[in-house]
Amino acid sequence: MADSKSTPKPASAGRVDKVVTPVTTVTTPTTAAAPGKTVIADSVVSKVAGIAAREVPGVYALGGGAARAFGAIRDVIGNTDLTQGVRVEVGETQVAADVTIVVEYPTPMHAVAEQVRTAVSQAITQLVGMEVAEVNVAINDVHIPGEDDSDEAVTESRVQ
Repeated sequence: MADSKSTPKPASAGRVDKVVTPVTTVTTPTTAAAPGKTVIADSVVSKVAGIAAREVPGVYALGGGAARAFGAIRDVIGNTDLTQGVRVEVGETQVAADVTIVVEYPTPMHAVAEQVRTAVSQAITQLVGMEVAEVNVAINDVHIPGEDDSDEAVTESRVQ
C-alpha cells in the first residue's frame, strides 16, 4: 500500500484556472511602456465587484443579516466596507465571484440578479482586465420600503 503523503496529489478542480494570491498579470511591452508585471490584490477585485453590484437598480444592500448589521455600524463611523457580501476566487487569468444581495420590493428578482451578474462581470473585465469564469448571485432578503426605515419616526415629533 502506497503512502498517501508521499504521492503528489493532482490540483483540485476549482472555479478558476489556478488560485494565486495576489493576482499577477504580465504586461506586454509596448513602445511607451517598459516590461514588468502588475499585481492586483484579491481585496481590490472584491471591491470592484461590490461597487458594481451596488450600482444596479433594485439592489437595496449587499451581504447577509449579520454582515449588514456590522456594515451599518461601519457606515455610522464613516468606514464603509465595499467588499461586504462579495467573495471572489482569483486565479492567474480568471475570476469567480459570489455576491449576496437584498432586493427592493417589488423589483423582479431574476432581473436584478441578471443585471448584477452582468455589471460585476463587465466591471472585473474592464477595470481588472481578467476573464470572469462565473458570477453567482444569492438573494437572501427582500427590503420592503417603510418596514426598516426609522427616519420617518425620528423626523416627526410626537408633541407640539
